Amino acid sequence: MCYSVYISTDSPEDLTKHNSEFVKFDRIADSEDNPCIGLLEFPHKWYIGSKAGCSCSFRHLMSVELGFSDPVDWYEEEQDDLDATRELYFILNELLSKDYHVDLIDSWHSVQPEDMVTIDVSFNDVSSTAFRLFENYKFKLLKKTQQVGPGDSQGRAIS
Repeated sequence: MCYSVYISTDSPEDLTKHNSEFVKFDRIADSEDNPCIGLLEFPHKWYIGSKAGCSCSFRHLMSVELGFSDPVDWYEEEQDDLDATRELYFILNELLSKDYHVDLIDSWHSVQPEDMVTIDVSFNDVSSTAFRLFENYKFKLLKKTQQVGPGDSQGRAIS
C-alpha cells in the first residue's frame, strides 16, 4: 500500500527535466491506473514518484487539522522526505510563477474519487519548509504573481 501523488497543469513543459534523486515525473499514459486521476483538471497529467519509486517519500499527513507547518522536533520526519517535498515545492512554484495552472492529488492506495477533499492552497501563504501533502486531498494550487503596470514586460509605458 502506497501513496500516489499526481499533478495536472496547462504547461506543455516536459517535467522529466526536473527528475532527480528525490523527485521523478512520469507522464500519465493510462488514467485508469487510479480513478482519482479523473479529478485533475488540466491537460498535462503527471505521476510524481519519490526515491522509493512510489510517492511515499514526501511529507504526508493523514489529517489536514495540523495544516502546513515547518518540521518540529516532536514529530520525526526523514531528512530525505523533507528534501524531496521542498524540491517538489520549488518545481510547482516555478510553474505557478510562470502563470500556469496546477492541481495536485495525494491519494492513498484504493481511495475513490468521492473520498477526496478539495482545498485551495496558496503558494503566497505556504513556504517551502511548511509545505506538505495531505492524504486523500486535492490541492488547487494558486499563486498571485506580481503584475507589471501598463506597458511591456519591463514596466515601460507603451505609446
